[in-house]
Amino acid sequence: MSELKLGIIHYNFPNHSLSEFLRAIKKIGYAYSEIRCTDFRADDPDADAEAEKLRKEMDALGLKPSSVSLGNDFVVLDEAVVAAQVERTKRIARLAKMLGTNVLRTEGGRPKPEVPEAKWCDAMAGCLKRLVPFLEEEDVYLAVDNHGKITNDGELQARLFEAVGSKHVGANLDTMNYRATGHYDLETVYKFHRMMAPYALHTHFKDGVLQDGKYRGTELGSGELDLSIAVAALKEAGYDGVWTVEYEKMDGDREEGARKSLAHLKKLLAG
Repeated sequence: MSELKLGIIHYNFPNHSLSEFLRAIKKIGYAYSEIRCTDFRADDPDADAEAEKLRKEMDALGLKPSSVSLGNDFVVLDEAVVAAQVERTKRIARLAKMLGTNVLRTEGGRPKPEVPEAKWCDAMAGCLKRLVPFLEEEDVYLAVDNHGKITNDGELQARLFEAVGSKHVGANLDTMNYRATGHYDLETVYKFHRMMAPYALHTHFKDGVLQDGKYRGTELGSGELDLSIAVAALKEAGYDGVWTVEYEKMDGDREEGARKSLAHLKKLLAG
């Protein structure tokens, strides 16, 4: 078995600069981090220089990017908008490779009046299919997150991935989103974990509690999820990517929460 790759997402450390965050997670014991495209100003003209600067900083700490968050919206049908989303994805993919990863963690997209619900899957598949030749030629992978209203549905995700039909397009398996914003019961959440494991290109291990329709994030192991189910499904599917903590508790000591979450994830992976 290859050495486990353990990472954490960068965003929920409001009192840390990016440099402070990187130093903190290295000290805690993480070796990877998901990086936001805004961390190196991916949409700015000087993004190449910013990506190279961040790459050197991470290299010096012995850290690697697990993925880059794309911040896209593929729920579009207008040809000009589709083309713009496709070209932006290609450009940020090249920047991500400069940074040291060939994985983009993508959104599905946002609901909008001009794209009816019946067209959501077709719209996303249209953008993704346009990207497949580039992805295969450049060896880039898009991990579509079960985030928000549209892709937070394992059945829809499966239809989407089958429609695209490329190993370069798969899932970012977020363990809590089906529950936190999808409001599915726990058995359905676990069903989706098992369904998505064979498609998984990246992960977000997240825990929390849904009570009276309100989500509260916790450290891993302190919420209502049995995360061992997702771990077992991913292992059975042969997942070899980064096991990424998304610590989403909105108060308390972020570093301590990240430390507790890492300890629990290690325990799960050793079981």
